[in-house]
Amino acid sequence: MAKIKHHNFLNTVHEVFTDAKQEGVLHLYAEGKSFSGRKIRVKNRELFHFGTTGYLGLEQDARLKKAAIRAIENYGTQFPLSKSYISNPLYHELEQLVTEMYEAPIIITKNSTLGHLGVIPSAVDDDDVIILDHQVHWSVQNAAKMLKTRSVPIEMIRHNNLEMLEDKLKKYRHSKKHIWYMADGIYSMYGDYAPVDDLMELGSKYPQLRFYFDDVHGMSWAGKNGTGYVLGQLGNLPHNVLLFGTLSKTFGASGALLACSDQELYKKIKTFGGPLTFSAQLEPASVAAAIASAKIHLSGDIYGLQEELRERIDYFNGLLAKTDIPLIDHNESPVFFIGTGMPKTGYNFVNRLMKEGFYVNLGIFPAVPVKNTGVRITISRHNQKEEIKALVEAMVYHFPKALEETQTTAERVFHAFNLKLDSQAKTLLDEGLVIEEVETIAALDKQEWNSLLGGQGVYDWDGLQFLEKVFHGNKRKEHNWSFRYITVRDDQGKVILATFLTQSLWKDDMLANEDVSRQLEEERTAEPYHLTSMVLSLGSLFTEGDHLYWDGKHPLATPAINGLIRLMEDRQRGLGAKMIVLRDFKKHTSWHGHLQGNGFVRVQMPDSCVVTLNDFQDMETYVSDLSARNRKHFRKDILPNLDRVLVKVTKHCTVSEIASITSLYGNVNRHNRGLNTFSFPEKLFACMNVDPSWEFILIFPKERPESLIGAMLCYRNLERVYVPAFVGMDYTNLNEFGTYRLLLYKTIERAMALGYPKIDLGMTASFEKKKLGAKIIEKYAYLQTADNYTLELLGIMEGQ
Repeated sequence: MAKIKHHNFLNTVHEVFTDAKQEGVLHLYAEGKSFSGRKIRVKNRELFHFGTTGYLGLEQDARLKKAAIRAIENYGTQFPLSKSYISNPLYHELEQLVTEMYEAPIIITKNSTLGHLGVIPSAVDDDDVIILDHQVHWSVQNAAKMLKTRSVPIEMIRHNNLEMLEDKLKKYRHSKKHIWYMADGIYSMYGDYAPVDDLMELGSKYPQLRFYFDDVHGMSWAGKNGTGYVLGQLGNLPHNVLLFGTLSKTFGASGALLACSDQELYKKIKTFGGPLTFSAQLEPASVAAAIASAKIHLSGDIYGLQEELRERIDYFNGLLAKTDIPLIDHNESPVFFIGTGMPKTGYNFVNRLMKEGFYVNLGIFPAVPVKNTGVRITISRHNQKEEIKALVEAMVYHFPKALEETQTTAERVFHAFNLKLDSQAKTLLDEGLVIEEVETIAALDKQEWNSLLGGQGVYDWDGLQFLEKVFHGNKRKEHNWSFRYITVRDDQGKVILATFLTQSLWKDDMLANEDVSRQLEEERTAEPYHLTSMVLSLGSLFTEGDHLYWDGKHPLATPAINGLIRLMEDRQRGLGAKMIVLRDFKKHTSWHGHLQGNGFVRVQMPDSCVVTLNDFQDMETYVSDLSARNRKHFRKDILPNLDRVLVKVTKHCTVSEIASITSLYGNVNRHNRGLNTFSFPEKLFACMNVDPSWEFILIFPKERPESLIGAMLCYRNLERVYVPAFVGMDYTNLNEFGTYRLLLYKTIERAMALGYPKIDLGMTASFEKKKLGAKIIEKYAYLQTADNYTLELLGIMEGQ
């Protein structure tokens, strides 16, 4: 299989968000001429508001409103100067009040995103290292990535995994001045906490450890003076902790703050901190509202507000505990996440709740993995017990209906989040469908399989029998694959869908760019299976093409898709695979909506290349049909070298030739990090040598006829398609003889001589193949992953 193109993250997010927007659950507009906080008007409906992050309701407090109005009247709508020159007259009072709240020096920032961009590059030295919790907020990750330009290493650990964190601490304790661990205090999707006490113990054990907490979701509703969850756990701010809070969200105003008790570091950050220096300052109305809120936080009123919110949180938790609704994390924060698993179920559930009169948020990729979509519900002081109870009743009623309407089950949702399902699981299988699954091609009728999937790649019946032989009984685990053949029929025995799956070990960076793969290969010299995972894939790493037969006109065509997806998810869990990959789709596939709604994200693969030979009698005619530019390429780069080499086409190589082919293939595998897969077992080439469907195109220099410099390994598929599956080359002679171009030319010549109407030239090197008349076809893959950890880890490695 060719390298999948580097995942364009923004394109994928755009697709997911566009889908959610079309379903009416994202990019909505609130309506109305006023806003109370308890209700919100959307699509001409008054809805109870369970989506706010203003947990204490201070944004509607009369004291803050009056202060903001007075500030506009006194100072205007803004104070258009950088704070480095002069701050508006209200800033000094705000800084004094917030400093009193935290009992530590503070810096006010325009917002938390700009704050992170200003603080992190100033606080982290060139001889430090950063370790990110993989669920830390995007704004922290984005700011940390800026340090790559200064060659600061950036590592990532799984969420709240202190064992992984300590492994990283041991790795860097003797080589780095400071080791920065960056995490959220309260995580914005699931509402779970950072293990602050355990982290402080690590800080005592490793003096180099520094902490950077983004606690904007813990602000105001927790802690002394409403200073947040983290400081509530710490008591006082240690010198090895930088703490971000917010003046927005629960605080009721705008802006963010950094608390830092290390005086020298505080001065360094405050003196010059990128956006802290050059960005516009907070508007007078925002500063005045923040002053009013800070005074509330410094009074006894804050504890009364916190208690009122706590009563509502406890009430909601108590009601949920009596239901089977999948609450993903049980805690005491105002953030609740109800798992729906697949996006289509999340869309359905959100829309159902909105029709019942409740506004809730959809939690979706990239904030959570696509298959971990859910509904984020937030509780605030605005919410009254009667609507909280009504919301729970609506969820109990509509959750099973959302599952049923989107052809999924509670079992599927609970599995997606690794939760235990106490009730009896229900398995959905549409009436009239029969799903057959076997583990060897020998169990299937040869004629039927070839009629459905023959004539493509190396997966006609004989080709798959060959692959089963090659990838079985090998010493190394990456060389042993399990095969599964799936057939979906109607109750009359008519085939609706047929395909084959393989489970095999993949390098996680197969989807990353070449620089990342080179970094990881260095680490794999000591740990060969570093960042590798078992993958359940449509087709295999050896094959290319449309691995799927599907009768889209059959009345049960859509249920057949759903049946295949459910079966793959069951096998993924049973086999312990970390990812499902469906490959080689065209861009405009009718499967797109089904797959995206079932938790798959689409990524672009390298273009596929096909040559059609029906209209050509010989190579002279074929070359004459090329474009003028490509004919010039042939005359300049290929024709002069044809007389310099000897070409041998054979079904049976000598022992020494097989040894050379093995070595040449190894060259290509090692050199091409853009195609970073495990090598194939050595017996592959010996098996090809005795299989009647394989043949070899070999190239030798005339002056050194004993030296093999290039080999194309070709599969003859049912006399319908010629498949040059793999190439081997001597890189020392590559440019001198134009070996790859010669192999492509000789492959076309050989297929024409055999009378094949088509050549599947496969992926990669499409530029060279196009010069020889190949048609380029865009291809896409769909991925469903257990979590986002590997994706994000590979993302932070880029550019390091």
